[in-house]
Amino acid sequence: MKNLWQSFLLLLGAPSESEHAHQSQYLKVENEILRSKLPGRVHVTARERQRLLRFARPLGKAIASVVTIVSPRTFLRWLNAPTASAKPKATGPGRPKTEDELRELVLKMARENSWGYSRIHGELKKLGLDKISRTTVANILRQHGIDTAPERGKSTWAEFIKRHADTLFACDFFTKRVWTLTGLKTYYILFFIHIATRRVHFGGFTTNPDRAWMTQQAQETADYFGTLPLKPTHLIRDRDGKFVPEFDAVLQAHGVDVTRTAPQQPNQNAFAERFVLSAKTECLDHFVVFGEGHLRHLIAEYEDYYNHQRPHQSLDNRPLSGDPPPTYETISASKVQSTERLGGLIKNYHHRAA
Repeated sequence: MKNLWQSFLLLLGAPSESEHAHQSQYLKVENEILRSKLPGRVHVTARERQRLLRFARPLGKAIASVVTIVSPRTFLRWLNAPTASAKPKATGPGRPKTEDELRELVLKMARENSWGYSRIHGELKKLGLDKISRTTVANILRQHGIDTAPERGKSTWAEFIKRHADTLFACDFFTKRVWTLTGLKTYYILFFIHIATRRVHFGGFTTNPDRAWMTQQAQETADYFGTLPLKPTHLIRDRDGKFVPEFDAVLQAHGVDVTRTAPQQPNQNAFAERFVLSAKTECLDHFVVFGEGHLRHLIAEYEDYYNHQRPHQSLDNRPLSGDPPPTYETISASKVQSTERLGGLIKNYHHRAA
């Protein structure tokens, strides 16, 4: 019954993934209808093909169930086509073609960065490669269907997350109903999660997250960020009205750029959303909480367990410390012990000291 109840809670806690799947399915059907209205084949330019491939590569072979602009077989052939360009054909008298190695260096820089032709030209000059002009760089990009600028500078949300992960935090609220001397009250719990390491830091919790409280939390968070070895530069948050302008202003004054997710896009804050699910199903949903002190104890215990002992699938089931597990040729169940937290709800297994 316990496993059934936990499965039910997991199902309730993941509406964003289901909603995202329904949205994707709708867009696919709508695209198929629009395609059926066109008179014939859709011709794409080399630049348009590169844009399609850029967003298709993360999907791999799964693109076959989505693509409609050409046949899935054709699109997979595009994906698997070699990226290296063929040697340019010889032409008549005139300015000599750019050497193959220099051409490939231009393409390498373009594919590995969101740079325009001016930025690439500057990088080449820094390397002492002065014989190639900005116009030549732009022509090379055009010949290979790569946007010269500024469209290539528009990165995807996933690219933004990956680029800033080491100095990027996300934050969010979740709630817990608490019995107090004056009755049942809803507590709002603010937390922050570091994207690169998944380490969690709880802010505060309150029954009234008003402007003054949020401003105070922002200042305390800025103070916490200042103690970290690598200072955070970006913070992701959703558009919850509790995040008042003063909250953003305090953090921005300390050099933290606050980025809001798009409307009705919870998946853009997926790391925070996933942590809420873990905290509730692994801890808070199992307790009737009596008073603020009890809530504070539960949060402190789970925070310490989550950051130091809990195995994480994203780290090959290692704790967030990243330390590799000890190696044993043989193991005996009698030599494995467990320490308990929260009345045995949370258990941590470890090898018994010799």
